[in-house]
Amino acid sequence: MYSNYTKEDILRIAKEQNVRFIRLQFTDLLGVIKNVEIPLSQLEKALDNKMMFDGSSIEGYVRIEESDMYLYPDLSTWVVFPWVAEDRIARLICDIYLPDGRPFPGDPRGILKRMLKEAEEMGYTAMNVGPEPEFFLFKTDEKGNPTTELNDQGGYFDLAPMDLGENCRREIVLTLEEMGFEIEASHHEVAPGQHEIDFKYADALKAADQIQTFKLVVKTVARQHGLHATFMPKPLFGVNGSGMHCHQSLFKGSENAFYDEKDKLGLSIDARYYMAGILKHAKGMAAITNPIVNSYKRLVPGYEAPCYVAWSASNRSPMIRIPASRGLSTRVEVRNPDPAANPYLALAVMLAAGLDGIRHKTSLPAPVDRNIYVMTDEEREEQGIPSLPMDLKEALGEMIRNDIIVNALGEHATAYFYELKEIEWDMYRTQIHQWERDQYVTHY
Repeated sequence: MYSNYTKEDILRIAKEQNVRFIRLQFTDLLGVIKNVEIPLSQLEKALDNKMMFDGSSIEGYVRIEESDMYLYPDLSTWVVFPWVAEDRIARLICDIYLPDGRPFPGDPRGILKRMLKEAEEMGYTAMNVGPEPEFFLFKTDEKGNPTTELNDQGGYFDLAPMDLGENCRREIVLTLEEMGFEIEASHHEVAPGQHEIDFKYADALKAADQIQTFKLVVKTVARQHGLHATFMPKPLFGVNGSGMHCHQSLFKGSENAFYDEKDKLGLSIDARYYMAGILKHAKGMAAITNPIVNSYKRLVPGYEAPCYVAWSASNRSPMIRIPASRGLSTRVEVRNPDPAANPYLALAVMLAAGLDGIRHKTSLPAPVDRNIYVMTDEEREEQGIPSLPMDLKEALGEMIRNDIIVNALGEHATAYFYELKEIEWDMYRTQIHQWERDQYVTHY
């Protein structure tokens, strides 16, 4: 997916492959992909960082009186979309800059780059991330609008005929491979209609870009199959929700800083400090890793979602799990993020939390190797196992009180994100839901 393209390479490829339009893609504060589409005639101007857009029309960017912004394309992200045969469309992922040449402080991609720079200053040359975004496939109605009718009744690792999403999933994989992804696995997930496609780990910035590209491809191919793909964390009651587990490790050159062959679990002291930082700031970063009202319908006991702040090398109920691989593959799997998260912000706050643990040599609590879901409240309290926030309102309160998370996001992003999410919570809180009508209209 990424190559060391020059401006000349891109202009040549665009001509050779009959590219007629280019999407200059970026991400708003809420994680939604945006783009400015330009004709081929404007490509050279865009490659010279001279393409302007109105930032006041983008969620969480700026007020109308300071709206002019510039798109700086990252040339390595050039790709031609394979699903358009004629008059082809390509895309470039962009960073957002102010007219005076400074990076825009509210650009999510820029926020992640800033945190990676901080890691570099501490001696870490890379943060590698292997994301696992899950999604549901629903049927569409005769007008093409999504329904909540599932297209299969399959379960974990099921095959056709139970897994009717298999053909759609296979085409998603082929499309992703054509766009440069290295796909490691593709399978039906636990819930009916739920799927997972795992792609090879990459450095954090590329991984976040890939998550956004992945979502675009999944939705596009699903639509071609008469289906709607959703990354909503909990679209259905009574079945598992969709997570986006993030496997992560820090490197110093070619050495995995999380591996120590002398340690009983093969974990370095840096890995332990990093995990301790993630656990310490888990509540503070929940509003970013689990950013919508619906996220907290997933984080409940009984559906394999981690709602307790703990770690283990042998059990999947805690928030952090240590997969069995060692050596260069040693990593921590943070399991609470969901695919509604803005991937740039989610990786930035996880990195910030982990680096804070390393910086302050934060003590890692003992692992929890029992199934936390079957513990009583008293047993969890006795073992010092806190819960993640119960809802978005609680998560926002934890975020705004956490200096490490606020500093990672920066003043601009924190203020705008908090304001947007307060509005979202208030809309939800004051809305009358069907469950309430079903429960109360005839009873009272």
